[in-house]
Amino acid sequence: MEKVIATEPAKALIKQLQEQHGKLIFVHSEGCCDGTSPICMKSDDFYLGSRDIQVGEILGVPYYMHRSNFSYWEHLQIVIDVIDGIGNSFSLESIENKTFIIRASQTAT
Repeated sequence: MEKVIATEPAKALIKQLQEQHGKLIFVHSEGCCDGTSPICMKSDDFYLGSRDIQVGEILGVPYYMHRSNFSYWEHLQIVIDVIDGIGNSFSLESIENKTFIIRASQTAT
């Protein structure tokens, strides 16, 4: 089972953003203001730290999270979805009046 997957609407938006912006990256935010959210950025706009690990990939877009968060998410499958409205203004989809969100499901142990 893949660790990170996306719904069809999210995949369509990711493809659109790839066409508009080129190479992308997802960073799993644990921010205080926006809560847990997938932040989509141009790959050159984010510096990965030594504790950031790639946990999956969607349509060739790597998905990273900080190593300290992985123990919480290791038994969950991360499902990226999209809703209307602006949630995280740091993420590229906000210019399309959309927000990527996480829907998680339990994985077998």
